[in-house]
Amino acid sequence: QVQLVESGGGLVQAGDSLRLSCAASGRTFSRNAMAWFRQALGKEREFVAGIRGIGDVANYADSVKGRFTISRDNAKNTVYLQMNSLKPEDTAIYYCAARSTWALIDSPARYDDWGQGTQVTVSS
Repeated sequence: QVQLVESGGGLVQAGDSLRLSCAASGRTFSRNAMAWFRQALGKEREFVAGIRGIGDVANYADSVKGRFTISRDNAKNTVYLQMNSLKPEDTAIYYCAARSTWALIDSPARYDDWGQGTQVTVSS
């Protein structure tokens, strides 16, 4: 099992940037595919970005491509989500998730461990 703790959320204006962090502890971090999901009020949880265990491949939702960047520092057991040009529709609770394998997938049901979430609110 991996324990995940997110940080870095907050209230910003449209066009601003935020960087979310997810600190992991537990089983060997570098073997885990990691991802960020988000859930807006009244909506289902959706995939935002994911990165393979060694960080060589990343995927993004179409809605965030070109604005968000996922990265990881395996030495620090941390994954990041740099969010630029934020829009009001990015407002959601953002969750960090880990798989027990290195392979990347965008289905939340395939992730084994979840953080508690961090709120991101973007005002217009």
